[in-house]
Amino acid sequence: MSRPPRIEPSGDVVERIGSIALSLPDAYEEDAWTGVRWRVRSKTFAHVLVAQEGYTSAYRDVTGVTEPTTVLTFRASGDELSALVNAGPPFYRPPWSPTVVGMVLDDDTHWDEVAELVTESYRFCAPRMLRQRLGR
Repeated sequence: MSRPPRIEPSGDVVERIGSIALSLPDAYEEDAWTGVRWRVRSKTFAHVLVAQEGYTSAYRDVTGVTEPTTVLTFRASGDELSALVNAGPPFYRPPWSPTVVGMVLDDDTHWDEVAELVTESYRFCAPRMLRQRLGR
């Protein structure tokens, strides 16, 4: 039985996240094994992909949802990490990392919140010199 072709995230979603991520110092965008990711140095601070049947998916494993779903993963720590993983949908916790949080992106997504989460994830991953350029 062959797998279905990969579904890539919509160009609009990639563009919205990219406009946030690429405004951060030394951030860059690249294609990932699926979807698109944004990195600073060699660390991924945001990754958007479509979780779908036929492919390994932490989102599908955690939620049991089978229809294709666009998700964003990012890093968090401390109180923010705790609040997000305990909030429930649209957030979930991939079991493969203690600092990664996933978020479903759909018509109800609050893009100001996405901007804040992506920026905080960047702060988590970026070297101090680059974090200082952001200010507070």
